[in-house]
Amino acid sequence: MVIDLHCHSLHSDGTDAPGGLALLGDQARLTALCLTDHDTLDGIPAFLAMQPQVKVRLLVGTELSCRFLGQSLHVLGLLVDPSDARFQSRLVELRARREDRNRRMLVRLAELGCPITLEDVQAQADSPLLSRVHFAKALATRGFVRRPPEAFERLIGDDCPGFVPREELSPSEASRWIREAGGVPVVAHPGRFAQGAFHWDEAMADLQRQGLEGLEGYYGEYRAAEQKYFVALGARLGMVVTGGSDYHGAHKPGLRLGRGRGGLQVPDDLLHRLEAQQRLGAHR
Repeated sequence: MVIDLHCHSLHSDGTDAPGGLALLGDQARLTALCLTDHDTLDGIPAFLAMQPQVKVRLLVGTELSCRFLGQSLHVLGLLVDPSDARFQSRLVELRARREDRNRRMLVRLAELGCPITLEDVQAQADSPLLSRVHFAKALATRGFVRRPPEAFERLIGDDCPGFVPREELSPSEASRWIREAGGVPVVAHPGRFAQGAFHWDEAMADLQRQGLEGLEGYYGEYRAAEQKYFVALGARLGMVVTGGSDYHGAHKPGLRLGRGRGGLQVPDDLLHRLEAQQRLGAHR
């Protein structure tokens, strides 16, 4: 029995409807599935509405972007309370920051000789939340790159000339927001931080001191050695270990819900430990 605690719907940068994800999770015979769209819980009501129709347990989450050591670090907020009004208002603030970044990125791309409009980007999305995935598809549609991945390689990837950073949370701030919403803050796919060229032992201990309570030890695109390392690191630090595919639908071809690139198996007993951590946080 396996779980998947990291996936995205069309409410952020995935291509599947929330209800469709619930059905896919059921077809994959998952024990539990957590929807973790970027900076939003907008897909959660439709996702949870599918619970009477599926056996897989449907869980609430989100994924927030932070700034850590000059790089973008993603933090999963697992098991947050979707009715928490303060958390919802904070997510609205994050989306406003994203929209400001998007406007500035359009200006930067025009200066680089790749003028696209907000309408071009919106045409690539099925929800109001626009990400760099949608920029990449718009750049490809307009002929400025051959394929969307090339846009990240040459134009809008981190440290590329067309990239514009947005005002991001600190890890401690993101952790506090998530805990105050009843959730557990978890470092997402640490093996993909700084393009993987990074030693995590001291840095993860620093993040733990900033309030991070878990790390993603199982991930849809980890190599076997990476998985072994991060699972062991979590155990050594006494952090909760979680896992997920990071499924995005058609935006990540070949990556399946619950299975990643084929070898992912997230043990369902990790969910019990995650819930125990959530209860511990509720009594602090």
